[in-house]
Amino acid sequence: MRYILNKFSVISAVWLCFLSLNSYAESSTKDENNSPNQRIVALAPHIVEMLFSIGVGDNIVGTTEHSDYPEQANNIPRIGNYARLKIEDILAYQPDLIIAWKTGNPSDDLERLEKLGLNIVYSDPIRLEDVATELRYFGKLTGVTERAEELAKEYEAELKEIKTQYQNKASISVFYELWPNPLTTVGKNALPQQHLSICGANNPFEESATDYPQIGLEQVIVTKPQVIIQPISKGESTPNAIKWSQWQEVPATKHNQFIKPNSDKLHRTTARLLGELKKLCADIDESRKFYAELNRK
Repeated sequence: MRYILNKFSVISAVWLCFLSLNSYAESSTKDENNSPNQRIVALAPHIVEMLFSIGVGDNIVGTTEHSDYPEQANNIPRIGNYARLKIEDILAYQPDLIIAWKTGNPSDDLERLEKLGLNIVYSDPIRLEDVATELRYFGKLTGVTERAEELAKEYEAELKEIKTQYQNKASISVFYELWPNPLTTVGKNALPQQHLSICGANNPFEESATDYPQIGLEQVIVTKPQVIIQPISKGESTPNAIKWSQWQEVPATKHNQFIKPNSDKLHRTTARLLGELKKLCADIDESRKFYAELNRK
């Protein structure tokens, strides 16, 4: 069939075409920031790990030191650490998105990047529940909401299961030796303190004024912890380790009740920490059973 367009029809057609193209251009601009093909600078190991878990790890063009999981993360160029970022290197990668760690990156460098007009958003996981929140957030930022939602729900279900399993366990006294020199432990809202609370463990330093208090050895000895937890990282040595064997009045020493969780998993706010949390709770429960049996003798 042949269509005959008059003068007004032609003008109308051209105008509609213009509106359509203009609408497409605006839509493309709006979607550019959460395109699966965006270039991302991820400024913390937990950010890198979560981006890989939702399927956009290959978009990361730069990261910081200690971003070592999954294995592919070791191939990402390093553009700084907790103390300093390489601004020029970051600019050279022309990132569409920078995901920064609010409490783990140098604030002055982040301010410089913001003033240069780069698109920066912040990761700030504080509670165990925040891992699911961040998964959803990263999914929205990168356009993979379905995968992120699936992982977030799995995480929430597993966390709830662990909490339920240990919520009524008998209390047991533990000392969390975060670092031997200066002797540092955990309290208040520190992530490891949340772990201890879930596992039903009593930390005598929980009500300290700070989340990561430095204390004296004598303060630990007088609390007579039944278990001493010594998290270990594959990337860090522990110089000047405490020789606990000389303190036989401490029940944990006397009965060799030491637990050495993998801090690379347990202290990193990603879904992977739940596997190590399960192991920590199970190990604490074994110590709980040991003392229960000892008291029956």
